[in-house]
Amino acid sequence: MPAEQWKGIWAVSRGGLVPGAILARELGIRYVDTICISSYDHDHQRDMSVLKAPEGDGEGYLIVEDLVDSGDTARKLRELYPKAKLIAVCAKPSGALLLDDYVVDIEQETWIEQPWDMSIQYIEPINRKQK
Repeated sequence: MPAEQWKGIWAVSRGGLVPGAILARELGIRYVDTICISSYDHDHQRDMSVLKAPEGDGEGYLIVEDLVDSGDTARKLRELYPKAKLIAVCAKPSGALLLDDYVVDIEQETWIEQPWDMSIQYIEPINRKQK
C-alpha cells in the first residue's frame, strides 16, 4: 500500500480514529479527516445518522474503521464514497464482503471491546460522579 497513491485517510468516528491515526503514521500520510456516523449508544445499535461527511466520491482516500459488524455503516460508506478503499481492523461475516481489506475475522455474535474504549477497572462516567 504505497502512501503516494493516497490523498489521505478518512477515519470513521469514533472507532476508526485510533486505527486511522496509526495507519497515517505508518504510511507517512499527513492528511487525515473524519467521517462522523452515529449508529451505536455504547453497546446498543440504533438508527444511523451521518453527522459529517467529506465532499467527493472517495477517489484516492482510505476509509478506516475499527470493526465492521452488521455491514450497515459499510453499506452507507460505499454509497457515499464508491471510489474509496474501505478497510477495517476487524470484520464480522455480515459485513466482511463490503470491505476491500481487513485484518481479523470475528464471529458475528461476539462483542468487541477495543483497547482504547476500556479501562482496567470500571470507571463511573463524570456526569454520574457529580450527583
